[in-house]
Amino acid sequence: MMISRIVGNTPLWVWGLLLALLWLGFSQVRARSVGLGRSLILPLAMTVLSLSETVSSFGASPPVMLAWAVAAGVALWLVVRLPVPSGTRYESAAGMFHLPGSWSPLMLILGIFSIKYAVGASLSMQPALAHNAAFAIPVAALYGVLAGVFIARTGRLLRLRRNAARSSGTALLGSSLP
Repeated sequence: MMISRIVGNTPLWVWGLLLALLWLGFSQVRARSVGLGRSLILPLAMTVLSLSETVSSFGASPPVMLAWAVAAGVALWLVVRLPVPSGTRYESAAGMFHLPGSWSPLMLILGIFSIKYAVGASLSMQPALAHNAAFAIPVAALYGVLAGVFIARTGRLLRLRRNAARSSGTALLGSSLP
C-alpha cells in the first residue's frame, strides 16, 4: 500500500513530465537526420537535469559533487571510445547527422527519471537521507554515470563529424575539436 500512497501523492506535473520524456525518448527510436545544434539538445538537457537533481536533492557538498563528476568522467571516458552505432553517418555538405533509431536514449531518460522519482519519494518519507553520505554519494554517482553516457554519445558524433571533415578535406569553421 505504500506504493499506492507514493503514486497517489505524486503531483500531476510529474506525470506530464514523464509523458514528455517518453515522447522524447520514443522519438529517438526511429532513424532521423539532425543538425549539430539539435543533436546537442538532449544530452545538454539530460546533463543539466542530472546535475540539478543531484544538487537539489543533496546540496553541492564536495563529496557529492566529486561522486557525480568522477562517475560522469569515467562513463564519458569509457563510452566515447566506442564506435558510433552502425548506420550513423555525417553528411558534411548538409551539416547533418543521419542517425539510426536506438532505444538507448529512452533507457537513459527513463533511468534519470526513475532515479529522480525514487529519490524524491525516499526523501519525502525520510528527509534525513539528504544528509546521509551513504545514500547521497551512490545516487550522485548514478546521476553522473547517466550524464556521462549522454555526453559521450554526443562526443562520438562530434568525432564522426571531425573525421568526415578530414576525409573530405573540408575545414570546419569555428571548430575546436581535437
